[in-house]
Amino acid sequence: MMWKYNGSERPDFAREPGPGEESVWDYPRPPAISQDSRTIEVKWMEKTIALTTESVRVLETASPPTFYLPPKELQEEFFTRASGSSYCEWKGRATYWNITVNDNTLEKAAWSYEDPTPAFRDIAGYVSLYPGKLECYVDNIRVKPQPGGFYGGWMTPEIVGPVKGEDGTGGW
Repeated sequence: MMWKYNGSERPDFAREPGPGEESVWDYPRPPAISQDSRTIEVKWMEKTIALTTESVRVLETASPPTFYLPPKELQEEFFTRASGSSYCEWKGRATYWNITVNDNTLEKAAWSYEDPTPAFRDIAGYVSLYPGKLECYVDNIRVKPQPGGFYGGWMTPEIVGPVKGEDGTGGW
């Protein structure tokens, strides 16, 4: 289905959120930043590599939130800069990070914006992690990765869609 978001209303095919739920179709475009005080824990190979109650969510139409964690809450010894970068039209140039635990390395398992655009300076140096590669938890609930394998959104129980990356969403 080809569909173009007009930026002002939830499409007919979007699920209506119930009490305590958030529709990804109510998130803005361009994206917005939202502080989040829930406990975020990220693990790999039985090691906690990040733990915080000071995360920031980036909310963008049609996508589940992407959580960014302050660098002071990362176990820095597990992170090394990866080669390459990518560019986001909203946030700017992304830096990728490898994660190594016990001589095992996950390539490009995290990313950050070291020098983001002015609208996103609040996430400068904050790191987001791919829940499809790592164990990511929000208040002890394991996050599901955003469908499709490309995006880094965190699917938590309160998020309703459909979301970008699901079958049939290539035209969004």
